[in-house]
Amino acid sequence: MDSHDITEILEECEFFKGLEKSFIGNIAGLCRVQNYEPGEYVFSQGDFGEYLYVIAQGNVSLERSMDLGARKGNVVIGLLGKGRVMGCWSTLLGQPHNLMSSAVCQKPTTVVSIKGGELRSIMTENHDLGFSLMESLCFLLRDRLHGALGAMEKI
Repeated sequence: MDSHDITEILEECEFFKGLEKSFIGNIAGLCRVQNYEPGEYVFSQGDFGEYLYVIAQGNVSLERSMDLGARKGNVVIGLLGKGRVMGCWSTLLGQPHNLMSSAVCQKPTTVVSIKGGELRSIMTENHDLGFSLMESLCFLLRDRLHGALGAMEKI
């Protein structure tokens, strides 16, 4: 996958959609591509998180293990496909964080990874970009929170 492919993936993903091409080009320079087989984890709940991931192809289930005393289990928070974003959002705030879910590939999957701290640097250099991405982040987190709360009700 070359830089043109990465740029197209970023332009079409839910988090970066609508950004100026120059911003996308800068962000694409931070990216690396990783491939996973079905059943492989992109990340695991409890791991230290540093990256955001854009799904270029494939499907990933976000899963959370929960222990609520008498109620224990694993729940699927969401099934994510092409163009969806996952990972450690707190790195965009400059905060270390342990991941609160696992990402398990359901079929062969390719992701584009971006180190959150590096993306944050670009965001702080350009406030318009930073505001656009933080606004997008708020909508994404709202949707993930709804998914997580709905999943908890199933336990």
